[in-house]
Amino acid sequence: DPLPPPLPKKQLQRAESLPEQGPSRHWQGDPTPWAASSLSSIPPPHPPHEEGAPSSIPPRDRPSWGPKRPLTKSQSLGEPVARSSPSPSPAEVTFGMADGELGWLLESPAGVCGVVLGCQVATLARLSARIQEKLLGSEEQQRLLEAELAGKGWAAFSILEREPCCQSGDAWYFPVGFTFEQSQLVFAAKVPKPCCASLGVQSSLGAHCSIQRLISRFTDRLPWELVFPESTEEQSQSPSGEEPAHLPTCPVLQVFISPEVPYQTLAGFVKGTHGLHRTSPGHYERLACLLLLQVCMGLEHLQVQNMGQGDLCPENLLLVQCPCLPQSQQGKEASLGLSLPRLLISSFFKVKDKQRPCSTSQEQDWTKGLAAPPTPVADELNVGMLIYQILHVDISLENTLGFRSNRLPEIPSLSIYSTGLKRLAMLLLHTDPCKRVSIEQARSILQVLLWGPRQELFARSKKSLTLLRNWVEVKRALLLLKFAENSAGVAGSPGLEEWLCCQYFKEVTEHTLYQVTQALYA
Repeated sequence: DPLPPPLPKKQLQRAESLPEQGPSRHWQGDPTPWAASSLSSIPPPHPPHEEGAPSSIPPRDRPSWGPKRPLTKSQSLGEPVARSSPSPSPAEVTFGMADGELGWLLESPAGVCGVVLGCQVATLARLSARIQEKLLGSEEQQRLLEAELAGKGWAAFSILEREPCCQSGDAWYFPVGFTFEQSQLVFAAKVPKPCCASLGVQSSLGAHCSIQRLISRFTDRLPWELVFPESTEEQSQSPSGEEPAHLPTCPVLQVFISPEVPYQTLAGFVKGTHGLHRTSPGHYERLACLLLLQVCMGLEHLQVQNMGQGDLCPENLLLVQCPCLPQSQQGKEASLGLSLPRLLISSFFKVKDKQRPCSTSQEQDWTKGLAAPPTPVADELNVGMLIYQILHVDISLENTLGFRSNRLPEIPSLSIYSTGLKRLAMLLLHTDPCKRVSIEQARSILQVLLWGPRQELFARSKKSLTLLRNWVEVKRALLLLKFAENSAGVAGSPGLEEWLCCQYFKEVTEHTLYQVTQALYA
């Protein structure tokens, strides 16, 4: 056999000193890149310069978690062999991890920075999942309840109140009791009003905090003791202009069981908060942003499921009390009656061919006057109108679309949220459908209004991706510190607002913030 060639040591040193095509962001042994998941969308430890600047990283500063190259003969003789076990992912790193494993993550400052940022996102994801389970209950328990309720009718439930606890635009809700595993559970029996569409499509939706869940349905004779009012104080007439619903003439109706018991509709809430809006505008308009955020998140979930809302009006948006008072709403807000409820979208239809029917007669008239029907925009229009309705400003879709006026009604500047809500309403209600923001963009704008970054951040420094990336990383760290401090104190357990905040900071990126702040602060 010929002798092996000499070791090209100088050539290896020269090759290693040259910049590579670009540093990979893979963890060792993990084929998933950082940017492939919203739970690990962490910027590189050494962020690249802005446009026009060189993007290569000096060899000594390159992250050490790039993909391992196969060993050559020269590497096996003159270089240390790479370890065989993969590095742990951020979700696997804990305080109790053995120092032997943790040591692999401490080889370079870049590795330390990356693992800390990854751990923060993973921790926010775990906190979000725990709070969500507290708000919605576990999926396993829901499956057990669905199996237990299958085939049961009115006889299996105890009627807790003869009159409905809530009346929406399309249904009455009665609180009923059910014994399950030696516990008394309270559900809502949803009795649809006559001429309302079937609600069976709801059962095919996945669980979501802003979507009404149905865990059982049956057709049975209505109990004689139930009282059906002919009208309510908060809705003397249906949104479509029809007469108020009356006592059903048919004694046998389809009934749906929901684990969430509503106490009010959004229409009733808006009607009863005129005084609170005047005396505490900052607290009230922040609450308005949180309610609108829940609407947008629910609509996004429906779009993914190829579902649409039946009538996104205040009369069909339900409010449900959270299991406990969140720590963020103790004190002044609770004393003012401004505790944040869960908002549920309760009216649905199946989308066909990505086209939805017009929800109002004014919109139908408007679409008839166009040469071709536009992309479905009812969600954007309805959310824009909800902003005005929640802020107690009269508006109609006819005026919005320019039949009588080219200007939207004025929203008074009462708090730090007023200008942003006015800007969002304008973007949602633009007369040109192509210039309207989407529901996803509206959700991002509401998140920025609630948790920043605010415009004063850009008064000291020019807006850039680096500035926004640093802001996100600092705010994530401060949010986790806040959770840690509250858990060691006397504050209540995290609730709905904390869950919404976690959802924001575990997913947001500097690129999203750049686009949103451009639209919001233009």
